[in-house]
Amino acid sequence: MGRFETDIEADARRGRGAASRDTGRFERLSRADSHDGWDIAEEVRQIRTEVSEESPRSLVNYVRSPDIPFDRSINPYRGCEHGCIYCFARPSHAYLGLSPGLDFETRLVARPGAPEVLDRELRAKSYEVAPIAIGTNTDPYQPIEKERGIMRACLEVLRAHRHPVAIVTKGTLIERDIDILSDMASEGLARVGISVTTLDRDLARRMEPRVPAPARRLHAIRRLTQAGIPVRLMVSPVVPALTDPEIERILEAGAEAGADAASWIMLRLPHEVAPLWQDWLEVHYPDSAARVMARLREMHGGKVYSSTWHKRMRGEGHYAEIIARRFKLAARRHGLDRPTQPLRTDLFAPPPRAGDQLSLF
Repeated sequence: MGRFETDIEADARRGRGAASRDTGRFERLSRADSHDGWDIAEEVRQIRTEVSEESPRSLVNYVRSPDIPFDRSINPYRGCEHGCIYCFARPSHAYLGLSPGLDFETRLVARPGAPEVLDRELRAKSYEVAPIAIGTNTDPYQPIEKERGIMRACLEVLRAHRHPVAIVTKGTLIERDIDILSDMASEGLARVGISVTTLDRDLARRMEPRVPAPARRLHAIRRLTQAGIPVRLMVSPVVPALTDPEIERILEAGAEAGADAASWIMLRLPHEVAPLWQDWLEVHYPDSAARVMARLREMHGGKVYSSTWHKRMRGEGHYAEIIARRFKLAARRHGLDRPTQPLRTDLFAPPPRAGDQLSLF
């Protein structure tokens, strides 16, 4: 596979994961940046992050999949500035008429009304409590959260309702919310998953350009666990021939930082992610590209990805079994294979609002 015809100049996309802004699979027309034909030198303008706003009508997204341990999630943002080239959520930007490539990481959508909508949905008489997952699509602690604060406001709603929450992130901004999370964790209402894909700082910077360095994420695990917040180390995704040699070292580092559990997912390349990943791989690791892709095809019946339930997260076959066995043994060695306590649902109680009629009993 060659480079995209619509690749953006390297100087313009410095610090980004994708190299192109090819349109998504739902668009009839494609867009491309091209030279205007004039023989005049032009200044290369670096692509900046743009943030628009959306007023959500609903927030709780119900999920029906046997591959994941939750049935509902919320997303304070669409798109993710972290720019992880392998992110399986990239294709979701195609539904907005935007590119799963550069648009996904530079044209973001904030949902400032999310806390109010969440409060309304949790108060509905028909609502049945179960843990809400946050960060399963795009990261709630990506850089724009620092000024927007939507995630923190959502957490305040969940704490007020005493509603269980499970958070997945690579962002160390989560340390800002230790005050809320420690309160919730003390009642069995909160758990966090921190993703550490590699311990190699250079590989991480190329593959996850705007994510805090691996050592910084391990420090976040330490801070959270010291505050009484249980943390799962997530070795996700495992990249064949690039990060799989590190599995044992990552688990050891996570255990030393205080994680009490661990999990893993194999690299997934749905829809537009596959060509973006292969383009990135040929540029940054050309000597490993053929081997990486061969392993992925081996695990998915000759395809780079299969969406078959029970197989899409980890693949199948000899290589997938070896990875699973190695992970299981290392997790056991470091005490990361023990069952975790389920989040409590029995404390859920929407707080009274001004004007509500108080009970006589």
